[in-house]
Amino acid sequence: MCCGKQSLCRSNELYIINAMFFKSTSNRIKGTLVFFLVITAIGSFVYTQYLIGKIREKERSGVELWARAMEYNSKPHYQETRNELERIMSEISIMEMIGERTRNRWISALQRAESDLSNSSLDFVASELIIKNRFEIPSVVVDEDLEILHSRNTGNRTLDEDIITEYASLNEPIRIELGAGDMVQEQYVYYGDSGIIRTLKYFPYIQFGLLALFLGMGYLSLSSIKRTEQSNLWVGMAREAAHQLGTPLSSLYGWVELLKEANNDKETLNIAHEISSDLQRVQTVTERFNKIGSIPELKPRRVGPIIRHVLEYLEKRMPQLGKHVTLSMDIRSDKRIPINQELFAWALENLLKNSLDAIDKNSSDASVHVEAHEHHGYYVIDITDTGKGVEKKYRSEIFNPGFSTKKRGWGLGLSLTRRIVEEYHKGKIFVHKSVPGEGTTFRMMFRMAPLNDVKNGHSEPETEEKHA
Repeated sequence: MCCGKQSLCRSNELYIINAMFFKSTSNRIKGTLVFFLVITAIGSFVYTQYLIGKIREKERSGVELWARAMEYNSKPHYQETRNELERIMSEISIMEMIGERTRNRWISALQRAESDLSNSSLDFVASELIIKNRFEIPSVVVDEDLEILHSRNTGNRTLDEDIITEYASLNEPIRIELGAGDMVQEQYVYYGDSGIIRTLKYFPYIQFGLLALFLGMGYLSLSSIKRTEQSNLWVGMAREAAHQLGTPLSSLYGWVELLKEANNDKETLNIAHEISSDLQRVQTVTERFNKIGSIPELKPRRVGPIIRHVLEYLEKRMPQLGKHVTLSMDIRSDKRIPINQELFAWALENLLKNSLDAIDKNSSDASVHVEAHEHHGYYVIDITDTGKGVEKKYRSEIFNPGFSTKKRGWGLGLSLTRRIVEEYHKGKIFVHKSVPGEGTTFRMMFRMAPLNDVKNGHSEPETEEKHA
């Protein structure tokens, strides 16, 4: 028997150690994933800004080249050579020894030379930079009074002061001089960002979103694996406990029977009978552990008799707890619901024990009340105590394995209860309401009809958040 007890303790300690390990490992992985996401996002944003800066430098060079081309195209060039050509054409036109046909041919050639001299240096600028508009950057040209004179690549935007203000906030304007001599005019080129820069601005956010999605999927997968491992560990611990309890139970049954046969006095027989009752109770617990991990058989049963039986069992043991607590029940519906009697009784017993543990020993009006009723297609069971209550910050954690606010205990009772209610019975369990210093109401909800029937005309159950 001692060997079995030590093995059971080792199994429980192993579960607690692994639960703590999973929790700490999960926190470390969460922190690592968040750190990686933040570092990647910052790195991506910084590098994208660096690329945008480099592209802006090149685009400014292109806009300056275009502006200088406009400036260059507005000024006369090779004026002395052109004047000399005009003088020669004048001389030829008055020379009498040259025939009219020859004179016209010479003058036409000189005029063409003057035109080529004037425009040859501008052909490349005009055709390659201005006409073909190679730099696809939105820009406007304004005069000294900020009146827009020219625009390009602005699409259907309204040409007003707003576009000038926007471009000025993005890039420093470029000053140009048009004309020569007394006809010089100052103009300014304001320009915005090209399509590639506008695209790059959104790139870090898109990348961050994709990374967040990827890491989120990874985290969900990891959480699923962790839950599966925890579930397997819990099942293994439960079945190991049942296995270890089996051998000493068989021996104890035998010793009790020997005790009954060897003694005929009434007191000894009463003691043997009580021992048999407790052994039967331990046997029931063992069978419960054996059911963990397997698919339980659900049968339509009335809940009232089960609640009454569990309350009577706890009421007999109240003096051992050193507490004076009033246990009561109010069964308002006797309809049958599909449950596994042993597992359901176990879940109810865990909730009642949790309520009893929350009650102060010195309380004079302590009570635990169980109420069962129907609500929108659900069979609802409320367990209300006058204990110390559950703080709001703990309500989402109290059902986690290993979590406990008590000095004693391993924090497995509520976790097991949630598993029985939600996984095995497809029901719901939550803190319906709780007031620190006044008490707590736990609520279990079980479907009384198929899901389709519940949805037709009935609402979903209210959760703890709706009552917070």
